[in-house]
Amino acid sequence: MGRRALRKIDPALDLSNHLYSLDAVPQPFVAAEFFGSDVPLEVEVGSGKGLFMETATQANPQRNFLGIEMARRYARYSAARLAKRGLNNGKMISGDGLRFFRACLGGETIDVVHVYFPDPWWKDRHRKRRVMKPEFLKNVQRVLVPGGKLHFWTDVEEYFQTTLELIATEVSLQGPLDVAERCAEHDLDYHTHFERRMRLNDLPVYRSEFSKSR
Repeated sequence: MGRRALRKIDPALDLSNHLYSLDAVPQPFVAAEFFGSDVPLEVEVGSGKGLFMETATQANPQRNFLGIEMARRYARYSAARLAKRGLNNGKMISGDGLRFFRACLGGETIDVVHVYFPDPWWKDRHRKRRVMKPEFLKNVQRVLVPGGKLHFWTDVEEYFQTTLELIATEVSLQGPLDVAERCAEHDLDYHTHFERRMRLNDLPVYRSEFSKSR
């Protein structure tokens, strides 16, 4: 199932405090300076239409959330959702999440990393483009604080099992922990739009959680 067309963004909406190009992000990245508040930081890699970013920032005003999305039009759309609701504890970066982890983030600086429904890159010759690969997983372990979490969900069982094997062999994160499916209380009560589509069509979602040793 492909992505549906995005709704138009109000041209009068100011995105300057919610949308950044990766090239404009300082190196090293210091969350307290970037957000103007020194609170726990959670990072979502591949934010898509931004449902998780919007709901997470609303539900957790005492934490900061940073979304990274390769496709600029989706990064802009996600930023607009945050800006429209004045959610200043959420910001979007347009660019390569793997590069951001590799080049910008210092060790033990992130409390939670979220990766939901990444592109499975079905063809064998394209597998190297997957997000969940050794380089990225090693950087996740490096940047997580002791006790920090990695959440990984996908609708592709092969991708799920392959990733669990990589985590077991490439890094020392503890897990996987089972993540129970929660009943939706309303039409948008899902982690992401992709989870919503899968569940409304009675298709499986594979969920896992990992933690870094204290």
